[in-house]
Amino acid sequence: MPSPLKSAATDVVRTLRRAGHRAYLVGGCVRDLLLGREPEDFDVATDATPDEVMRLFPQTFAVGAKFGVVLVPVEPTAVIEVATFRSDGLYSDGRRPDEVTYTRDPKEDVQRRDFTINGLLLDPLKSDEVLDYVGGRADLAAKTIRTIGEPAHRFAEDKLRMLRAVRFAARFDYQIDAATFAAIRKLAPEVRQVSRERVRDELVKMLTEGHARRAFELLDSSGLLPEVLPEVEMMKGVEQPQQFHPEGDVWVHTLLLLAGLPAGCSRTLAVGALLHDVGKPPTFRVAPDRIRFDGHVEVGAKMAEEICRRLRFSNHETEQVVALVANHLRFADVKRMKESTLKRFLRRPLFEEHLEMHRLDCLASHGDLSLYEFVREKLAATPPEAIRPTPLVTGDDLIAAGYAPGPRFKEMLSAVEDAQLEGAVSAKHDALEFVRRQFPK
Repeated sequence: MPSPLKSAATDVVRTLRRAGHRAYLVGGCVRDLLLGREPEDFDVATDATPDEVMRLFPQTFAVGAKFGVVLVPVEPTAVIEVATFRSDGLYSDGRRPDEVTYTRDPKEDVQRRDFTINGLLLDPLKSDEVLDYVGGRADLAAKTIRTIGEPAHRFAEDKLRMLRAVRFAARFDYQIDAATFAAIRKLAPEVRQVSRERVRDELVKMLTEGHARRAFELLDSSGLLPEVLPEVEMMKGVEQPQQFHPEGDVWVHTLLLLAGLPAGCSRTLAVGALLHDVGKPPTFRVAPDRIRFDGHVEVGAKMAEEICRRLRFSNHETEQVVALVANHLRFADVKRMKESTLKRFLRRPLFEEHLEMHRLDCLASHGDLSLYEFVREKLAATPPEAIRPTPLVTGDDLIAAGYAPGPRFKEMLSAVEDAQLEGAVSAKHDALEFVRRQFPK
């Protein structure tokens, strides 16, 4: 039975056909249907012009009408992208055509698309009959990513397609056609012309689609890695102490960690995992006893922030990625922490991401999960109110007790909370007595 979204897309096709137009499902949704996957969205290609589409569907959004694209809303909150058959002119900005020419021929339309596996048309009104003008079905069978037409020409139109080739190859575990791959290697430096936001979005998809290791191996072998993430490229060949990292250098360790990222993991966990050891290359030194990375956490946190800012991550995401990098070694001390220190650590925002990254970090190196299990057991045995208790004393209480407001209040309130977390005080009068002893007037 078709999904509600496919049914809605089929209804769009049916409406266009009844009005005398040609219309088909197109692109990634056709590819996914042929692979037995559930498409996340559906696109329709038609010979109807944007104006004709908007007359047939009064509640449309003409967000890309200049390029022949209209969005048709369907229930409950999805949209179907309807694009007019077209051929594209020059891409002087390396992203969008300067002008488009509408056509009645679907064969001409698919020639402008990126890869053969994305250039298939499907007729949902004729038992899902597939129209293949570019050899896409053969490449699906051969598990190959190949550009439609000349690779250099396709990549010149939109440099982001080089990253998309890597992402699709990783997602489907396909090979990249030799000519396509050679063009990527030659043109890799030109990916710098792509907006940072678009690069970020492709990298995040690579990290969160469940095949992050393969994606980054392909970024490396294609020459794209030093262009988009030179700090990660620097990890290659940076040796680590054998007793802590028997798996190999920082790059190998990072790849092993990426291999553990599940599909659908959060963006911040994925980026934090990628960058957790980004401070090691610049802090590498060989000491008399062993290889050391003095201050790599602090250096790495600063580098992670710079990378996130460069790639235009939100402030919230940047803060979380930096926190993951800055705190990833703290698990080594959890059994020695004071109760108050441990509870403060456990209540960090999105602590589940810190814990998961520690697990992945261990599995990608020595394999010892004892500290991970210790923290899990501590979390299970400690009620949330004990980790984040209601304050026993406020600033108003300190004023009422005769203390003058000032910078010292922060220190006093923090000391009371420590005592509360340690279990030394549990009532307001005990807390005030503690203040009088520790902070005499």
